[in-house]
Amino acid sequence: MDHITRPKEEDEYFFEEGCFILEMSSPDVDPEVSLARARVEPGKKTRFHRLKGTFERYIMLSGTGLVEVGDYPPTKVHPGDVVRIPPDTDQSITNIGEEDLVFFVVCNPHFLKSIYVDSEDLRKQF
Repeated sequence: MDHITRPKEEDEYFFEEGCFILEMSSPDVDPEVSLARARVEPGKKTRFHRLKGTFERYIMLSGTGLVEVGDYPPTKVHPGDVVRIPPDTDQSITNIGEEDLVFFVVCNPHFLKSIYVDSEDLRKQF
């Protein structure tokens, strides 16, 4: 079935920013938008990062997090919340609950490793 994707749990991998990712679409199938499931373990925080030229959304599925986006104050997020992150904007999320923080990540255009910028160390300089 070319119109249905069935990701496999065993394909989940740890990404350098500090979370687990399960890719749910690929650029050859859907170049305009990517969809992945992200998972942050309790007490963990992702590194600050930004995506060059790519608009990102987090759709919260389970757990409780504290999201930091650009110059906005850190904000608690819960299942059902949608976090909109403009292109080239620093972002990080912390799992402040006792269970895994799980959310969909939707990027357009499709996420590519080449657009990822780790900005953790840049933030510490200021």
